[in-house]
Amino acid sequence: MRLLQPASRVAVVLSPALGDSLLMMIVVRNLRASGVAVTAFGRNAIMLAAWFPDLDLQPELTRDTARAILPRYQRVIAMRRDGPIADPTLPLPEVVVLEPACRARSSKSMAERLMQFCHDELGLTQAGKSNGMTAPGALQHRRHLHRIAIHPTASTRDKCWLPSRFVRLALRLRKLGFDPQFVVAPQERDAWTFVQAHGIGLPELGSIENVAAWLYESGWFIGNDSGIGHLASCLDVPTLSLFMRRGLARTWQPGWGAGRVVIGGYLPTARLRERYWKYTLSVARVARAFERLRNQQQEALA
Repeated sequence: MRLLQPASRVAVVLSPALGDSLLMMIVVRNLRASGVAVTAFGRNAIMLAAWFPDLDLQPELTRDTARAILPRYQRVIAMRRDGPIADPTLPLPEVVVLEPACRARSSKSMAERLMQFCHDELGLTQAGKSNGMTAPGALQHRRHLHRIAIHPTASTRDKCWLPSRFVRLALRLRKLGFDPQFVVAPQERDAWTFVQAHGIGLPELGSIENVAAWLYESGWFIGNDSGIGHLASCLDVPTLSLFMRRGLARTWQPGWGAGRVVIGGYLPTARLRERYWKYTLSVARVARAFERLRNQQQEALA
């Protein structure tokens, strides 16, 4: 791969998934910091534009807009060659696909891999792990120190811990003096209104920008492997993430702020772990993992 020159014009086609978009913004940020003229196209980034100052963010591409816009650039970077750039007749410049870096055998998190990709493959010798996300000025970081954002959903059901155990965890944390509140997407809300009968908060946040602001002012985050977990980590909110197995946790754990992961109990094969992890992960184990996260944070601040 040819190394980039400062005068290069690069288009980054972001993933439609929130977590992948936030990770890909590491590449965008490092390109911009190195003087490369970079434009990122994606629906999540454009909704969070106020959180990414000084970056050129544009709406998500369609196949028609990709055909009109992308040939103007010298290089296109995407997670994989699908979506708006899947058409083999599309007259594209050089295309760089990040998926091989994602699938490579490595002990590093995805955030660390993409930082390394910027250094090794793009020649950005000062590459860092930050994606440049910055809170608008009126917000106060972790203002509600006892509020725990609990995110009980994910992109697929197999990634989700049992709802009843999330509720039991929230009640246990409330007895310790915390304010656990469930954060879910608007279309998921009806399935989770039952938590309010237990006195657990279920804020109506609406847009992803509102979710970001609410998370930024929360004290802690607990949730499944999901984009919201990456968002909390981006915002330097201490994060406890629940994963089905260790290999996935090593690769896809949130990679920015303080955080820990907890996985299901031992099962002999990956297939069994993916199917039954949610039953082998107890409320007590998650509560202990959260206590270790609290201790880790207290030691860091001491």
